[in-house]
Amino acid sequence: MPKRILQGVVVSDACDKTVVVRVERRMMHPVYKKFITRSKKYMAHDETNAHKEGETVRIQESRPISKRKRWVVLLEGAEAAQAAGD
Repeated sequence: MPKRILQGVVVSDACDKTVVVRVERRMMHPVYKKFITRSKKYMAHDETNAHKEGETVRIQESRPISKRKRWVVLLEGAEAAQAAGD
């Protein structure tokens, strides 16, 4: 089964090698039929501490890394090239 990939905004980068990502989704209210926004926060592993608060990132499911971390931040484009060069 493929691993889920979500997109969200980093709301905290205070921990070492960890970021908190808020993922928002829109759903229709069952009674009023209006679209409402629901959000959920995920702890994600950021190996290089590259991501700062306010950035948009993509996270992917992974094995359990700690008690609350089950997601990793995907490196894209220039970030991946820079990490490969290190």
